[in-house]
Amino acid sequence: MAFADSMTTDPARARDVASSFGTDADRYDRARPRYPDALIEHVAGAARDVTTRPRPLVLDVGVGTGIVARQLRAAGCDVLGVDVDDRMAEVARRDGTPVEIARFEEWDRAGRTADGITAGQTWHWVDADEGAARAADALEPGGTLTVFWNAGDPPHALAAAFAAAFQEVVPDSPMAAGMTGGAREGYRGLVARAADGIRRSGRFAEPRELSIDWERTYTRREWLDQVPTTGLATRLPADTLERLLDRLGAAIDSAGGSFVLQGRTLALAARRS
Repeated sequence: MAFADSMTTDPARARDVASSFGTDADRYDRARPRYPDALIEHVAGAARDVTTRPRPLVLDVGVGTGIVARQLRAAGCDVLGVDVDDRMAEVARRDGTPVEIARFEEWDRAGRTADGITAGQTWHWVDADEGAARAADALEPGGTLTVFWNAGDPPHALAAAFAAAFQEVVPDSPMAAGMTGGAREGYRGLVARAADGIRRSGRFAEPRELSIDWERTYTRREWLDQVPTTGLATRLPADTLERLLDRLGAAIDSAGGSFVLQGRTLALAARRS
């Protein structure tokens, strides 16, 4: 759940899923996991290395409710967000992050450039080739594009119970079959797709992969709070979602009421050449 927002390759369905996260933007902001401090400092440090501004400027693509933006601002950066969903952006704006509404591929940068560009849990919604070209245009010379995803796997027995819940309630969901190799391996395909687009642009140094492992203990309440924010659940009818949450909650109860999610943040960083 921290796994698999959506692995669809259908562009129309992808746009539909991407625009669904604002259904409950406050819940999204509350329930979604943050990103490791080491990654945030890596982004901020790379931006500081190239800036001539008092504070480096980072463009956050798919800023959403501002989760990445707040972490970067705390690390000493100024942040400008771009997002397709005004409902999500309004939460970010409440905390002081300016946001412009547009698909990144169509965003008018009006001649502006940034010292760094980030995309947390969003680059798979961006066309890999056009996104890389747009990012190169919007970066200062030597600036770094960093895209990253949180992925996590519950204990094996609980993952099987979660898959059984999906099989019962939403049998056509990708989660009904489980995730071969787990989410941490499944998300590597998103990293590879991003890397291919960056290489094809011919405007970046060879992208570098970063991986940071972490753990988080989830209570029943915390896990069920974040499930409706995932692309697998945002468009479910209310009664279907309620039945799914009941089944998932029962699985967690059977596991003792909480569990440890084995998480990994997968990142790809490429410096504009």
